[in-house]
Amino acid sequence: MTDLSKATFVLATDLDGTFLGGSDDQRRDLYDWIEARRSDVGLVFVSGRDPEFIHDLCSDGFVPWPDFVIGDVGTTVARVDSDGAARKLQVLPDLEADIASRWQDSGARVRAALDGVPGLTLQPTPFRYRVSYDLDAGRFDPAAKETVDGLGLDWLISDDRFFDVLPRGVSKGPTLLRFLDAFGVSRDRVLVAGDTLNDLSMFQTGLNGAVVGGSEQPLLDATADIDTARHCTAIGAAGIMEAIAAFDLHPDAKGDTT
Repeated sequence: MTDLSKATFVLATDLDGTFLGGSDDQRRDLYDWIEARRSDVGLVFVSGRDPEFIHDLCSDGFVPWPDFVIGDVGTTVARVDSDGAARKLQVLPDLEADIASRWQDSGARVRAALDGVPGLTLQPTPFRYRVSYDLDAGRFDPAAKETVDGLGLDWLISDDRFFDVLPRGVSKGPTLLRFLDAFGVSRDRVLVAGDTLNDLSMFQTGLNGAVVGGSEQPLLDATADIDTARHCTAIGAAGIMEAIAAFDLHPDAKGDTT
């Protein structure tokens, strides 16, 4: 595992459409570049996905294992530990304590309050500090937003397909900043990357950012005036390589920066 406090460069990236986006050759190019430099390049997945999904994803040998995971839209923080040849994700309670306190075991009351709301279908995964729904935008009743506000919680719509209920003040960006501070990572050595609105809070941190090619239009619009958010031409993984070079974040950076 890379010592993030000593890393030359740390990539904090979304998965779907971002780290997993682009062609197989583009992905392989980025993944091989990272793996060849694991002594000084740190990798953090910042995703809406849960740890079980990430474990299965990386176990196939194509996608590199991260050093850490900020999952469940910023509500889970875990370290990737080695157990011989096997890997496992170990939740970090100290970094999750504030998240749990803000959530106050609200799952049951959220599900009750949003039961029957048109356009929302409860996802079956029993997340610890969030409740997530599949969204039918054409049928969705926007009054659900006010319902969540009234519970003292936050809501987030992404890709016009997902509706997440989160602890107040918790999302990918704020959790990532607390994580970087906890591990003594200099912010000027970090690149965030994403492609949908649930990544917006990462770009609002002021960290160098790759809004990768193929991002949804609402994210492009929301980041248009953020100086540190580069709107990349290249899709997915290739967009990340483009941004590493454009921000000059590693001496071995390569990619089209035009």
